[in-house]
Amino acid sequence: MIAAGEFLAAAAARGFNFYSGVPCSFLTPLINEVISDPRLTYVGAASEGEAVAIAAGAWLAGKKPVVMFQNSGLGNAVNPLTSLNFPFRIPALLIATWRGQPGRPDEPQHELMGEITHDLLALMRIGHAALPDQSEKIAAAFDAADKALAEDHCFAFVMADGSMAEEKLSVPPPRTPSRSLLLSPHGEGPLPTRAAVLEKFLALAGEERAVIATTGKTGRELFMLNDRKQHFYLVGSMGGAAGVGLGVALNSHRPVAVLDGDGAALMKLGTLATIGAYAPRNLLHILLDNGVHDSTGGQPTVSSTADFAAIAAACGYAQAASCNSLSAFEEVFHRLAAGPGPSLLHVKILPGSLPKLIRPTVKPPEVARRFQAFLGAA
Repeated sequence: MIAAGEFLAAAAARGFNFYSGVPCSFLTPLINEVISDPRLTYVGAASEGEAVAIAAGAWLAGKKPVVMFQNSGLGNAVNPLTSLNFPFRIPALLIATWRGQPGRPDEPQHELMGEITHDLLALMRIGHAALPDQSEKIAAAFDAADKALAEDHCFAFVMADGSMAEEKLSVPPPRTPSRSLLLSPHGEGPLPTRAAVLEKFLALAGEERAVIATTGKTGRELFMLNDRKQHFYLVGSMGGAAGVGLGVALNSHRPVAVLDGDGAALMKLGTLATIGAYAPRNLLHILLDNGVHDSTGGQPTVSSTADFAAIAAACGYAQAASCNSLSAFEEVFHRLAAGPGPSLLHVKILPGSLPKLIRPTVKPPEVARRFQAFLGAA
């Protein structure tokens, strides 16, 4: 058994300085110590996949992240680990607990995942080892982790029960709910196309704003209209754009815009609550809502019954607004961009996309590293 502070001191010496995750009883000593240490940043996520996306954004902004979760949540993390971290070669240190470890009594819901945890990590090509439970093993464990991370791969410590001594939680002051400004819907007339809104956005965004575009036709159209080093195109990890944007915004002084979609936002709606709680003032969340899954044939989403601006305001965004015309988009963009964030701009648009739509020709690792350089983190 080791002390959490002992492990974190070794981690800090290796440059690990940003933590995100979802609690597990095995992780209690470690999370309590991270939260209690004012020198460390911890972002509590609504889901394990969201935590992975937030950590990826933090890495893009120059941090060395750690993601912590119960192994049952490893299933929630599979998508971003395989379709975000792997293709973009974004490294992260993972700490997954080993609930359901064979030979140790546990709850029935952990039995299968306990049996396959190591196999699942191996299947995802993630190197892994037991989290050290003796002081003299900590340095060697971090040597193995750093070797994998230096090659732009993720690495996981699997944490068995009783690996760390208990730690009390020094509870930080409660977050004060922000008073949100919910603007009335703007604009009348025919709905704009996604491409028209993106063209307008490009004209308004400027050269200093970091832009994270959700997977599917949003990123593809943005690339086709104007490829810039300040653009990060998610080619997978549906629902992860807002988490990546949060990780970037919390660790960069640049203005940040997330170009999201209704289907993607609905998939990880909890990220809006996380953004509202951590309240990055430099984040503008633009949600392009055409009511369908456009990239897969136009199947309807359930966005017609979701008031995204009201949801964002209820989650603590500083400002939120809806619009349904191109002129209104420009008007509201200026207003939200001038005020403190986080802000959400919900834009109703038409289904459909540009003809002869292409995919980004810049490879994901290059997209990540030029974006990192744009942020000044490379």
